[in-house]
Amino acid sequence: MEFMDSEEIRKRFLSFFKKRGHAIIPSASLVPENDPSVLFTTAGMQPLAPYLLGEKHPMGDKLANVQKCVRTQDINEVGDKTHDTFFEMLGNWSLGSYFKKEAIGWSYKFLTSKEEGLGLDSNRLHITCFEGDEDAPKDEESEKIWQSLGIPKERIYFFGKDSNWWSPGDNGPCGPDTEMFYDLNPEGAPIKTKEDFKKADSKQRVIELWNDVFMEYEKKDGKVIGKLKQKNGDTGAGLERLAMVMQGKANVFATALVAPLVALTKLRGKNLKDQKIIADHLRTA
Repeated sequence: MEFMDSEEIRKRFLSFFKKRGHAIIPSASLVPENDPSVLFTTAGMQPLAPYLLGEKHPMGDKLANVQKCVRTQDINEVGDKTHDTFFEMLGNWSLGSYFKKEAIGWSYKFLTSKEEGLGLDSNRLHITCFEGDEDAPKDEESEKIWQSLGIPKERIYFFGKDSNWWSPGDNGPCGPDTEMFYDLNPEGAPIKTKEDFKKADSKQRVIELWNDVFMEYEKKDGKVIGKLKQKNGDTGAGLERLAMVMQGKANVFATALVAPLVALTKLRGKNLKDQKIIADHLRTA
């Protein structure tokens, strides 16, 4: 795997999806234009919510961009390997066009292809899917797609809504998701079971790189009320985490995106975690 700077990751991502019929749209403002319930744009899908609910987008039904986001719900985790308040989300969307097979296939190809994507080792990928509940069935379809791509059943795990369901809040489009995790230490103890995976995740040995959300449900007042008029694909990957892996760094704060700010905070004489927190908040501001 070759070193890749953040600009090259952005360019490769947009080029990959443009070749597959996606219109490239600009990043929306960090101040939401159509959602008064939040202070900041928290995900690439948020500015697109009306189109996920059925409105026609002027650029078509397949879109991609790099969206600037701010999330404060993980603010107490800032300073570890992967969490930050500001980040850039590489995202591609299907507004009733394609669904699970294409979304998962393209995610996998971009992550693993040396020619068009990042060239990551597929043997280090671990996958999670939705285990099912009263609102939606177990996502066995995604599991079968992953297996058809070469991911063995032993590296596919099922979790509930806390892990593998996504919605922007109490109202709007929502649905189950499948997430891709990358093993940062494949020389470590083998990850053979769901419990092994949970332990590796808690220690940040495996980190989430990509998330494919299958938005076919609608939520109102915190409850899933039924299916949408169309099946949407909402997939996203954090640029900072991808840069961490592609640059061989131990955490996002050591990447070229953030390291210069961390270096500046050393003037304050803080410990390393404090430096990371200050750098993150400066970057977000």
